Amino acid sequence: MTPHQLFSLDGKVALITGGATGIGRMAATGLMQAGAHVFIASRKQGACEIVAAELNQMGSPGKATGFVGDVGSAAGVEALSEEIAKRTDTLNILMNNAGLTWGAELGKFPFEAWEKVQSVNNAGLFHLTQSLLPMLIKSATLDDPSRVVNVGSVMGDAPLGDGAYSYAASKAAVHQITKIMAKELAEKHVTVNALAPGPFVSRMTAFATADEDTRDKVGQDVPLGRVGRDEDIAGCMQFLCGRGGSYLTGAILPVSGGIQVMSGPHLFRAALEG
Repeated sequence: MTPHQLFSLDGKVALITGGATGIGRMAATGLMQAGAHVFIASRKQGACEIVAAELNQMGSPGKATGFVGDVGSAAGVEALSEEIAKRTDTLNILMNNAGLTWGAELGKFPFEAWEKVQSVNNAGLFHLTQSLLPMLIKSATLDDPSRVVNVGSVMGDAPLGDGAYSYAASKAAVHQITKIMAKELAEKHVTVNALAPGPFVSRMTAFATADEDTRDKVGQDVPLGRVGRDEDIAGCMQFLCGRGGSYLTGAILPVSGGIQVMSGPHLFRAALEG
């Protein structure tokens, strides 16, 4: 079987929330390069339309369409679902990428940071998926399931909160939601998987990745020695959404350069070396 047969997305239709920047844009690029028509939704209409135009200039076999969409409220989810239904009868791929974070030290972390973050990262993700299930199920077959890809975080697996308490907890919830949905939707021929990224260049991590020197310092703390690159996300999406990933569901892919397996010193080193 050729790489084209395994990873081609010719004729597929995808929706990516938060698709105008960071990991969402990386994913959109990868799906377009494999031939998909990618709808990118963002809270800022001008931004997603500009990004869609830029992506369409790459010469990829796929295409991009941008429109405004906000999953931070029930009304926003309903409006986004109605908008995508107006634009397409088919939906093969849903990537729940929109997310918020909040950082503050312990003792000063505000109550409102929980509701604000979890309304997007958890409630918005769940309810958009639920709302679009009829389209996803309609587009699915036994041999070619529809795909849901949620964006979690390595911070949802490892105690690396760094003051982002509600964010880390919300991403752990994303991983659990992913597994539950995978179990319940398998019989409908819909796979549900998640990415658990480590540090990537994005608006959310701009404080640590915006300039090359700081980015290199952050990369030195990653086992594989660097921060994530565009192709790391693009490759995961092409695999998960192509024929090669059609038998995988309920997986949390640790796209973190090995952070998820970092640990402390060998517990018995002193005794063994003594």
